[in-house]
Amino acid sequence: MHAEKIFFTEELLTRISFWRTTGDVIVFTNGCFDILHPGHVHLLHFCRQHGDRVIVGLNSDASVRRLKGDKRPLNHEKSRATVLAALLYTDAIVLFDDDTPEALIREIKPDVLVKGGDWKPHEVAGAQFVKSYGGRVEIAPYLEGYSTTSVLAKIQ
Repeated sequence: MHAEKIFFTEELLTRISFWRTTGDVIVFTNGCFDILHPGHVHLLHFCRQHGDRVIVGLNSDASVRRLKGDKRPLNHEKSRATVLAALLYTDAIVLFDDDTPEALIREIKPDVLVKGGDWKPHEVAGAQFVKSYGGRVEIAPYLEGYSTTSVLAKIQ
């Protein structure tokens, strides 16, 4: 189900090469996307407004555990990738195992790098690299009241 949007890095790089031949603007964002909520949808819609192809770098389960603790993620990486792939705003989902997507960004070389409004431009992993070749860094406005942490707090 929606597996055509879930890529290994090498496969994705081939697809990106094709997209670039057609003049598509490549947008990259990343995150854990553990419990999908309106803030995530808002971010992905913002990405779509800034380009033709939206690539989501998805933290692997091991990466999420290192960043968020042993009780996370609640949904395993295959489930999170499948949900993201089902969304209209996404074109490609790729897992990464590092703590930041910097290495992946260096391989993809997106035209636009997007992060949510809880980040400042100078804090965004890969921002300096993207700017070095003329790419843009965009910060999506924060959608107040929506975060995985707040969803978990309500559940508890």
